[in-house]
Amino acid sequence: MADTFRRKMTAFEEVNWQYGKAAGLLEIPEAHASIMRNCYRELKVQVVLHRDDGRIEEYFGFRVQHNGTRGPYKGGIRYHPSVDMDEVRALASLMTWKTAVVNIPYGGAKGGVNCDPKKMSENELQTLTRTFTRKIDMALGVYRDIPAPDVGTNAKVMGWLMDEYGRKHGYSPAIVTGKPVALGGSKGRESATGLGVFFIAQRACRDFGVALQGARVVIQGFGNVGSWAARYLHDAGAKVIAVADAEGGVLEERGLDVAALEAHVREKKTVAGFAKASPLPKERIFETPCDILIPAALNGVIHEQNVGAINARLIIEGANNPINPHADHILAQRKIPVVPDILANAGGVTVSYFEWVQDLYSFFWDPDMVRTQLQRTIRHAYVDVESSARRHDTDLRTGALILAVGRVQEATRIRGIFP
Repeated sequence: MADTFRRKMTAFEEVNWQYGKAAGLLEIPEAHASIMRNCYRELKVQVVLHRDDGRIEEYFGFRVQHNGTRGPYKGGIRYHPSVDMDEVRALASLMTWKTAVVNIPYGGAKGGVNCDPKKMSENELQTLTRTFTRKIDMALGVYRDIPAPDVGTNAKVMGWLMDEYGRKHGYSPAIVTGKPVALGGSKGRESATGLGVFFIAQRACRDFGVALQGARVVIQGFGNVGSWAARYLHDAGAKVIAVADAEGGVLEERGLDVAALEAHVREKKTVAGFAKASPLPKERIFETPCDILIPAALNGVIHEQNVGAINARLIIEGANNPINPHADHILAQRKIPVVPDILANAGGVTVSYFEWVQDLYSFFWDPDMVRTQLQRTIRHAYVDVESSARRHDTDLRTGALILAVGRVQEATRIRGIFP
């Protein structure tokens, strides 16, 4: 095992290392495994932005379609300085397995632009979005590839994308999910990923002997996923004791006032400086003793240099690929269970699927319907993953991948791509 981690892997290599474990246990021939491992289409486009002050800046945008065997490509669009082709490949692959785990008829894709949206005006952000949309337009389609929000993007950005696509193709609300309700978005979509994390936490706590009532929760990341997960866990009686974001962290052993923290973040754009808690260096968030740790920000944040400091009874991955394979192996050795991203944060893509269906039929659901169907889908997926892991005597991540890869393999075979 040590030889496996002798060199640092790229994000796509990390995802494929985990995939390889599942493919091996399923005894998939390498020729078949390679087809499911590699990406179907990769786009890299130049995005030139005229800034408000007259400067011209060059960015690069990406859209990767990993596998579309089970349905149209599906995946978010990320605006962040770290975005590059390798990261997008990795995230696109994860989307293939995530949609298969929750058994919705999608494939996997991802996209992004290597920019910092926090340093852009709304006009600049809209111009960037429309330019990027035009550059990848040929790869999109209501039954081909349906984007969604991700890190650094939101419902407003998705509304601009929908409008720009519609200028050429006509009114097409189903081309994108996570858009404003007034443009055909689904009620409950904004909170969906965090709510899915909460549903998973309820079931995982029961299975791993953690009492949710009074549980000490630590969350790394307080964006859309982390903030909603904190709210639902707090309302269920858990104590969110520490939160960190890119600017800093806060700690309150008696439990943070989550509603007040949300109000602070709306005003200050960071948890740092929250008056009702003590400051906590952001790099110390993972060493805070807790019952439940939720990494809910970027990928690769838990690695061999900091995994030894983790003092949690249960980890639930709110972010995509937050734990690298070396750290994952160490956590397994320490018997700290991890609920993997392709199950734990699948609430977002599940309600995106609901939104897509509503747009296609122009028939919209009430919030109770969305919540009921999300809870049903997530809980069924958890049971399927747990059963897969138990049947193969492995951890939940490998169990989830065995389930997902098996479903994609079956669809590929039935379509005649495999003999």
